[in-house]
Amino acid sequence: MYSKIYSAALAGMESFLVEVETDVSDGLPHVEMVGALSTETKEARERVRTALKNSGIRIPPKRITISLAPADRRKDGTGFDLAMAAGILLALRLAPEKRLADSLVVGELSLDGSVRGVRGVLAIAWLARKEGLRRLYVPRENETEGAALEGIQVIAVDSIGHLAAILRGEDSGAPGPPPQRNEVSAPALDFSQIGGQIVLRRAAEAACAGMHNLLMVGPAGTGKSMVAKRIPGILPPLSKEERIEISMIYSIGGYLAGGGGLIDRRPFRSPHHTISGAGLAGGGRIPRPGEISLAHGGVLFLDELPEFRRDVLETLRQPMEDRKLTIVRAGAAYEFPADFMLVAAMNPCRCGFYPDRSLCRCTQKEVDAYLERISRPLLDRIDICTEVEKTSYTDLKKSGEPSAQIRRRVEAARAIQKERFAGSGIRCNARIPAARLAEFCPMESGAEKLLMAVYEQKTVSIRGLHSLQRVARTLADLEGRDVIGYEHVCEAVFYRRPQEHIWKGENV
Repeated sequence: MYSKIYSAALAGMESFLVEVETDVSDGLPHVEMVGALSTETKEARERVRTALKNSGIRIPPKRITISLAPADRRKDGTGFDLAMAAGILLALRLAPEKRLADSLVVGELSLDGSVRGVRGVLAIAWLARKEGLRRLYVPRENETEGAALEGIQVIAVDSIGHLAAILRGEDSGAPGPPPQRNEVSAPALDFSQIGGQIVLRRAAEAACAGMHNLLMVGPAGTGKSMVAKRIPGILPPLSKEERIEISMIYSIGGYLAGGGGLIDRRPFRSPHHTISGAGLAGGGRIPRPGEISLAHGGVLFLDELPEFRRDVLETLRQPMEDRKLTIVRAGAAYEFPADFMLVAAMNPCRCGFYPDRSLCRCTQKEVDAYLERISRPLLDRIDICTEVEKTSYTDLKKSGEPSAQIRRRVEAARAIQKERFAGSGIRCNARIPAARLAEFCPMESGAEKLLMAVYEQKTVSIRGLHSLQRVARTLADLEGRDVIGYEHVCEAVFYRRPQEHIWKGENV
């Protein structure tokens, strides 16, 4: 007796179909599993057999062979349990095969027969729809996640007994009640709560309008972290395409199970400075997304930037340039999206007061050593750098402009960019390729001359020159201007001056 049903395996950001073939024949009672299986997948032998027994399903003393194809691709995880159990039911003719035709089955089994949630259901649902399958059987915990995609019927399973009842037509498999989400309302973070800091607020607005990387340098307690935490409130809302893309990353990482469907807010990730390189970039034998990929489409905030290990910070360089991150393992390479906006904050020295020598007690050697923790190539990839000074008591008492007003300007600038880049695959100004800067960044003659003068003074690198053009393009968009003016280039240059002032005026 033979049966074949479909399941799926994850490989980085992708998933692939797995054919679960089951053969039941005469012979010594034994369950044999083949198909390049990991240790946790092989352990399904005992989970499935015990789950069937405890669910009241008697397995006759037969030889059972289960094959997971293709045999040349490694299968990891516990998501094949439910498909294996279903395959045994079909092979023993304990359930009709027609209910699993054009279907895909995923889920982990407990020893009592109940079905546990698995990660990556959204990516698996995407695969099932792409392959033309009509139904997806998932654990109840993953029901909302799987149903977030249109075009495929999602059937939630509570236990192996429940699945058997659905296959026999004794249960309709209708959707259950929506999950109850106990949300604790957090106090709203708004820019109106920040008094003064006009330059910093303007820099944050420009960074959000063009998705530019932002570095804030200044003494402790001057509002750097306050501004960073309010940046998500002025970013434009996610498009449907972005929601699916970001949600798929979180699904593969195992962060959507039990949730309420697609992510509807831009990510804001703020890892501690003790994070490892694998935690930031992603890792593991079968890599999962790290903080860089979890910040895709949103903000990666690194507070106390020089306190991060230098080798950890260097992992940012490639994804900041390519907007993707590649992790290589023996026999395979895994690619994760990494199109994020870096927001970083730091003190100019250990005590935080440099270059004010009336307060700073650090020696020049100590200051240099502290600043050198940030490499010049990484610093060169930061478009906007601004110095943050202590706010006066009078300004501190004033209410700032609310986030809603700033967000309207940001959204208007993004709308201009969306129209400008239609059909080009470019999403925002910070992503304009160097080869197309002349096309998208027309300048007045005075602006062009200023840009040329800055470059010839050797205060910026070629990458820095391109960054100035992109930032100036964003500043012009905030004013609704088609052509970049002299004042826009001036402001863009102003946002790179702290790098020269603090880092000794060397080429960045």
